[in-house]
Amino acid sequence: MSSLPPRSLPPAAAPGPAVPAPPVTAMSPGTTATVRPASRMSARPVRLALCLAPLLLAAGWAVANRPVVYEGVRRLVAADPGWLLAGAGLTCLTWVAASCARQGALPDRLPPGLLLASQFAAGAANHALPAGLGAHAVTLRFLRGRGVPLERATASIGLYSLARSTAKTLVLLVFLVASPASRRLGDLVPDGRLLVPLAAVAGGAAAVAGVLLTVVRPLRRPVTGLLRSALADVRVVHSRPCRVLALWGGAVAMPLVQAGTLACVGASLGLGLPWEQVVLAHLAAGTAAGAVPAPGGLAVDAALVWTLVTFGAGPAVATATVIGYRVLSDWVPLLPGAVVLSVLIRAKVL
Repeated sequence: MSSLPPRSLPPAAAPGPAVPAPPVTAMSPGTTATVRPASRMSARPVRLALCLAPLLLAAGWAVANRPVVYEGVRRLVAADPGWLLAGAGLTCLTWVAASCARQGALPDRLPPGLLLASQFAAGAANHALPAGLGAHAVTLRFLRGRGVPLERATASIGLYSLARSTAKTLVLLVFLVASPASRRLGDLVPDGRLLVPLAAVAGGAAAVAGVLLTVVRPLRRPVTGLLRSALADVRVVHSRPCRVLALWGGAVAMPLVQAGTLACVGASLGLGLPWEQVVLAHLAAGTAAGAVPAPGGLAVDAALVWTLVTFGAGPAVATATVIGYRVLSDWVPLLPGAVVLSVLIRAKVL
């Protein structure tokens, strides 16, 4: 049996300079880093547009009504500073009332100082998102930072909103019964031809929500858990007198304090209306225009000017009163609120 000849091995490669490896074309951390700034850059114009939308709408209205705005600003410059200072003090009480209502809607105890700071910062966030979504988002981040679970934090925001709207409606009904000027509000109520499509839209939205909750099981589970958590917190909150007082006392105080700010501004300008009519005008305009999701309260301001004119105020002084009210309640605290919001974010409170 003959043996096979040994297999010859290839010669060893001669030593030489190392050849660099080709660049890796697969997904790498560098590729991910280049994608994230692009997404942030794409979201930045949207946020900027949302922040500028109230200013653009207000500027358009001012251009279209130049004589009224000019006369209103002239009156506002000559306003009584004492009444304006009183209105500024009532504006500060608005954040205290909001903090009380937020604490009353949650069984857990929150730090009072940080809670008040978060509500002050939430006012600045409301200028970017409509229907109070900015304040709710800031509050949700604050509650999550305090260790409150997501379902309970969301339930507390729902209870806060429900208590605030219910208290405002009850206060409005009291002023409608007590004030003889409520008969003039009949001119502001839309006729039946407008109420029918509004009722149809509301009924259709409720029907669609009911069908989605019945058919879509992944949507039904979180909603059911949220309702269960909300009902449990409602029972716990209303079993504690201090929480009941904070929740409903703050909810009732908020519209009264805001209307008091408007009355102080009107007194500084010589509006010529009794304070109960000014409060009724504020409550009625806020209730009628609150369903319109306009950032910055523009729909409420337009309805408020219209209501004050209906009660007998002049268009120029009514416009000046609303402008002064908006300056005191929103635009003056805007920059400090944005600074507080940034500080809370950097401190990881939000």
